[in-house]
Amino acid sequence: MTEAVVHHDGRVTLGRRTFRAALGRSGVRSDKREGDGATPAGLLPLRRVLFRADRGPIPGASVPREPISEADGWCDDPGHADYNRMVTLPHPGTCEQLWRRDSLYDIVGVLGWNDVATERGRGSAIFLHVARPGYAPTEGCVALDVADLRDLLGSGLTALRVVAG
Repeated sequence: MTEAVVHHDGRVTLGRRTFRAALGRSGVRSDKREGDGATPAGLLPLRRVLFRADRGPIPGASVPREPISEADGWCDDPGHADYNRMVTLPHPGTCEQLWRRDSLYDIVGVLGWNDVATERGRGSAIFLHVARPGYAPTEGCVALDVADLRDLLGSGLTALRVVAG
């Protein structure tokens, strides 16, 4: 198992290597809730990697990799049966579109948060993705520069251990 550590100050460490990351606007919390803007603390397994095939080479990864399409979304509606699942758009619940104009979801590591026994309202769409310019805070995800993200995924990453301060 290749596990990187995500520190509350925005550092991601893997062995002797350190990467800069953007975290949730509300910091790291062990009591993550939908819409709180926090990155959840804990061990987050990397489930799979989604990517835009039209925006660069297929990222290296030790988990399954899947191209996304314009019809792909992620349900963030706690009242819907598809909560915290990848869906096809249009969808009757509220969803996040994965195919974006910006580059944030050009590469998306789907992290294992609230996905085995899904608890409504505990948080959804917790991803490892491309950072905004200047590493602006996320809504709860972990975001890195695209080159660093490719490097981290290509290192055989299988999980992130997110630690609170």
